[in-house]
Amino acid sequence: MKFKVKDVDITTGGILVAILNKKDATMLDLNTGDRIRITRGSKSTVAVMDVSGSDKIVKRGEIGLMHEALENIGCRSRSVVNVSLEVKPRSVAYIKEKLKGNKLDEEKLRTIIQDIVDNKLTSIEITYFVAAGYTNGFDMDETVALTRAMINTGKILKIDCYPIVDKHCIGGVSGNRTTMIVVPILVAAGYCMPKTSSRSITSPAGTADTMEVLCGVGLDMDQMKKVVEKVGGCMTWGGAVNLAPADDKIITVEHPLSVDAEGQLLASILAKKGTVSATHVLIDIPVGHGAKIERVAKAKHLRKLFMRVGKKIGMKIKVMITDGSQPIGNGIGPALEARDVLWVLGNNPSAPQDLKQKSLLLAAEVMRSYPLKGWKSRHGYRHAKQLLESGRAMEVMQAIIAAQGPKVTDPKRIRLGKLKKDYKAPADGKVSVIENRLVSRAAKIAGAPFDKGAGMYLHHHVGDKVKKGEVLFTIYAENRKKFSYAKDFLKEFKPYVLK
Repeated sequence: MKFKVKDVDITTGGILVAILNKKDATMLDLNTGDRIRITRGSKSTVAVMDVSGSDKIVKRGEIGLMHEALENIGCRSRSVVNVSLEVKPRSVAYIKEKLKGNKLDEEKLRTIIQDIVDNKLTSIEITYFVAAGYTNGFDMDETVALTRAMINTGKILKIDCYPIVDKHCIGGVSGNRTTMIVVPILVAAGYCMPKTSSRSITSPAGTADTMEVLCGVGLDMDQMKKVVEKVGGCMTWGGAVNLAPADDKIITVEHPLSVDAEGQLLASILAKKGTVSATHVLIDIPVGHGAKIERVAKAKHLRKLFMRVGKKIGMKIKVMITDGSQPIGNGIGPALEARDVLWVLGNNPSAPQDLKQKSLLLAAEVMRSYPLKGWKSRHGYRHAKQLLESGRAMEVMQAIIAAQGPKVTDPKRIRLGKLKKDYKAPADGKVSVIENRLVSRAAKIAGAPFDKGAGMYLHHHVGDKVKKGEVLFTIYAENRKKFSYAKDFLKEFKPYVLK
């Protein structure tokens, strides 16, 4: 049946959507969520149908097309197109199988992931896939197949160096910007490290958010490759290079309910490493109250699974279980964390020593586990410390910043939020607990990560003795309303516990 196109001037950002008037949809026996094929001349595309009950949006005889669908068939408003019913993708039937608890083979999982990448599945259908994995689980074969499918449905960075090292932190700990220190140390040591990182999902800052304070992070694949070939490493935003694109879409539907199936977690992390051709990977699993993983037994279980999947996909994996019971570093929020990083790399007296020590331990573990030719693995920590304290790691960081598009390299020039308030100890005592979740929440309410200068600065950590009136932490904001909201939050919730 023929319809006149109406440009509804909306971009979906992915899935193709078309809108029919309710009366036309009823006549054609079509419902919301059905697939329709839209054809104009030699071009055609498949879109998911929506139904409008209002003639103001789409009149009878019209089809409303969003930007992506218009581009696919190369038409504009008032063009005439032919509309016919299209069968649902095969992957929908496979998702139903998983919902019933059936095991999916490699071909079926690859089909699901490919359809997610090609925008053939709606967010509801992807959500059912995530829910099926969360409820029924993925066994080892499925997890490996899922990982391979995520790697092979996106771009893969090809660089001529070995070993190619990557690292990942499971998360849940505020601060913890070890990546931005470990990468320069390892690159200075001679390792190749093309690091892609995420922006914040639930925290006050992701590595990409913090690195963006110092330089550009939105490099495409060619730009990223040039930086790595020139410097030996990079730290970019993974979303700009289309690496494992299915994973980003899956994470989007996982986020609202914090649903994270174990197999999906493993596949998500290792697929991102596979897309940069990583040969050797270090996984950091912080454990503690408020961290993403709160029990050591769970961390040990994940360690075994990471190593098993890594072996099957030809990737050497080392897993470190670390202390995640309190924030790492002093700054919480992009600008404050970036300043911490530069202080550590520059051997500044203000540098947070916990962030320095954890970064050295992680870098040393890579050197110990994957020593370069001519090295003695037992000297890993000593070598990492020498590279940091000699200023060599800082030189590499400056080179990475320059190659990616510099913004600021001097910690004194990093702009913090002009609005700030100190929170003081109500009595003498010792810091016994710092609540990760409350610190993270307060910093986000203050505006992080979108307001780069917003966040929280921690003046004390667990175990510190404090006197009444001594500053425990400072809240920063750029926006007065957000500043007010953060202060209201901190009246009710106390991140610090003193004994």
